Amino acid sequence: MGCDMEQCNETLLEFERLIEDGGKKDWEGTLRTGIDLGTANIVLAVVDKENRPVAGATFPSTVVRDGIVVDYIGAVRAVTGLKAQLEERLGVTLEAGACAIPPGILPGNVKAIGNVVESAGFQLTEIVDEPTAAAAVLGITDGAVVDVGGGTTGISILEDGKVIYTSDEPTGGTHMTLVLAGFYGCSTEEAETMKRDAAQEANVFPVVKPVVEKMAAIVKQSLEKYPVDTVYVVGGACCFTQFEEVFEKYLGTPVVKPAAPLLVTPLGIAMNCTETGG
Repeated sequence: MGCDMEQCNETLLEFERLIEDGGKKDWEGTLRTGIDLGTANIVLAVVDKENRPVAGATFPSTVVRDGIVVDYIGAVRAVTGLKAQLEERLGVTLEAGACAIPPGILPGNVKAIGNVVESAGFQLTEIVDEPTAAAAVLGITDGAVVDVGGGTTGISILEDGKVIYTSDEPTGGTHMTLVLAGFYGCSTEEAETMKRDAAQEANVFPVVKPVVEKMAAIVKQSLEKYPVDTVYVVGGACCFTQFEEVFEKYLGTPVVKPAAPLLVTPLGIAMNCTETGG
């Protein structure tokens, strides 16, 4: 499978530190930026010619829902702000930008995502599918990539480096938030804060576990048609420490979760970004 998870985790943790500390790394060659317009977060990842993370920034997002831009002006404003923030930190203009799309998205929505990136001042060089982006970071050519996002769970089967099957099901982190809000009788905003707080996991995970099991059931249906040796889980909604254990038990297949799973796709988008012609 060619997956060096130790190296992958080192890179992801380095990228996570750069975001948390507002830092930057020295770089070689032209910088390329990956723009991940997620349902819960917008993430910008900057890499150099060796695909090493140089800088990154995130912004809580309500402007995109499952790959559909629901607030175009808000999306452009958010990406423009993150771009300016990174340019100030790095002391250079970021030109080449790439974005990604979830499985099964309609052509009109693809165009809207690309337009956001261009309107924010990037030269759009690539629109990749999310599983291909994730596979670039994970260094895999075979297996299943399960991207547990805010609104949906995307399943992609890779064989010899090619995506041979994709499915996108409407169950994700947002559903966990709704279940939490119902259980604790609080607002969705309070439930979302609780869900993201690692210190609250003992109170949160038992409540959202049925949602995780539903996600696993959806994945199991796909694996019955396309059996694999390993399942890789990425995305912000799989950050719970017991997530992969529940998945593995349900699927009966080894499940691997990389460090900082929220950052896998944005970093992979940047790695797939090509240099501008200018």
